[in-house]
Amino acid sequence: MLKNLKKAVLLTPLLPMLALLGSMVFMKSCANTTTPPSGGLKDTIPPVLLYVEPQNMATNVSRDKGYIKMTFDEYVVVKTATDIFLSPPMEKRPVHKIRGKSIIVSFDGQLDSNRTYVLDMGQSIADNNEGNIYPGFVIAFSTGSSVDSMYLTGTVSDCNTLEPFKGATIGLYISDDDSVVFKERPIAAAKADDWGFFAIRNIKDTLYRMYAFNDLNNDNKFNPESEEVAFIDSLVRPTKVVGDNILELFKLDMKDTLACRTRQSDYQLSMFKEATSRQYLVNKARTGEKTFYITFSSPYTQIDSLWFEGVPDEKVITQFNDMEDSLLIWLNDEAKIQPDSLWLNVTYMKTDDSLKIRVPATERIGMHKSRAMIQDARRYKPREEMDAEDTCTVYKVTATGETFDQDGFIIDFTYPLVEAKFDSLQMILINPRQEESQESFRVVHDTADVRRYRVFPDKPLEKGYECQLKIPYGVFFDINRMPNDSSKTKVSLPSSEDLSTLYLTLADVNGESRYIVELMNERRDKAMRRYEINKDTTLLFPFIKEGLYCIRITEDRNNNGIVDTGILLEKKQPEKVKFVELRDGNTMISIPAATELEQEVNIKEMFK
Repeated sequence: MLKNLKKAVLLTPLLPMLALLGSMVFMKSCANTTTPPSGGLKDTIPPVLLYVEPQNMATNVSRDKGYIKMTFDEYVVVKTATDIFLSPPMEKRPVHKIRGKSIIVSFDGQLDSNRTYVLDMGQSIADNNEGNIYPGFVIAFSTGSSVDSMYLTGTVSDCNTLEPFKGATIGLYISDDDSVVFKERPIAAAKADDWGFFAIRNIKDTLYRMYAFNDLNNDNKFNPESEEVAFIDSLVRPTKVVGDNILELFKLDMKDTLACRTRQSDYQLSMFKEATSRQYLVNKARTGEKTFYITFSSPYTQIDSLWFEGVPDEKVITQFNDMEDSLLIWLNDEAKIQPDSLWLNVTYMKTDDSLKIRVPATERIGMHKSRAMIQDARRYKPREEMDAEDTCTVYKVTATGETFDQDGFIIDFTYPLVEAKFDSLQMILINPRQEESQESFRVVHDTADVRRYRVFPDKPLEKGYECQLKIPYGVFFDINRMPNDSSKTKVSLPSSEDLSTLYLTLADVNGESRYIVELMNERRDKAMRRYEINKDTTLLFPFIKEGLYCIRITEDRNNNGIVDTGILLEKKQPEKVKFVELRDGNTMISIPAATELEQEVNIKEMFK
């Protein structure tokens, strides 16, 4: 047994590395049958690799019958064939078969001459009895007289959340063609692990272009229609030599946080979904008597004109979404019932497939009612069966104490208004003694949504006070010409003594850019509060419940209030998103109850 174990160590550089980490100890399993033993202790020992053919670092490997044979001390299975990865990738993925206690990985096609290859088995191998995972296996070999010896490392993350991008393919290219990632397979590649970390090993000492993409169709080429991409702006060159005791080349347990975070990363790539370069109208729908929408393939659509045949221009209301790739349309018409078919004409900058540029084009779009809509419009409906919009202007008022200073009372209407008497609203201030007084207020029309309004008191609301917004009957009329119902909405600031406050001081702010600052929850999927700044300032985050939070800051270079994506061929990176790091490198801020905290951030240093 000792002889076999020594042989396995010589053939597999991973074993002494893992032993060096002290995270695993291998011994020969007592269960060498294909069925589990009837009694005794449960087998928890991973399989032991006895020998490999050809050996690691082998040269002059046959180009015509390329294969790797791995023999273990017990019967094994391949649990996840997609983990098997060959660099540089071939047109077809490697295939495997089990023969006794051996796994044979074959390459479908002829290998290139004088080329170094690296086969990475990932976490695909497990014993046949208990499913104990073999801790990774990587072998390098060459069809020439030498094996390339350089390597480089990096990390791939999502450009918006900065979360690791697991499973991304990272490829190196030598071609000067900017579109090489679309056309060719990389000359060396690797897969990102659960931490987004990768190591491309056994490569030549030369200059490369580096790209990453999530290869959804496994063709080892970037598909811009469905896949995300990342790139390094400049050429890269490996500076490190492959060795047996290099942590970055180990196959680590992904749950070993300390070891995984200790690895050094040479390059950082931010994955983004590229906006489709081709612009054309992709969808349209009529959603009601007076409501429609159209969508386009690419953001920031340039519409020159839009009109309905037989409808005056002043009766058409439109609203783009944030990315300007979807347009909502309403008809401001007193008639309740509209024609079953309306024709919409849109002139916009459309991509000419032959010229590959955008040119003005007009499309005539039929906006037809569905059969159900036609039947519904013709049928008499008793009052109890009528929808809300059939009898009144529909709206919703919301107010939250934690963000009242920023949002006020938010009034969302289902349809755009054609008449509004905001001076008829009443705002009532109620003091701790329950005494009422009239409060003056201001109304702000949302610039992003024509159906949203915000109502703010002229004076900041104080703790212990309540603020009530009264909306009388018949002060609003939407495109259906029905009056609104009355409502009352009350709000007060949180009074719990357990709530905390964070003061965030931002220094060295570049005045040429705007920065979006958000306090995010632990899952990073909800902004508790948001600010937009362009100068040094101290921001207040009040009423914070005990828990974990993070601060996300976006460099909004074009001042449009959203995170713009990248454009690969124009070498445009997505706008930078950063999370504030504490001194220990952690981005999660633990906020205890009933505490005032201060945090300083140097924006120039953060985004350098």
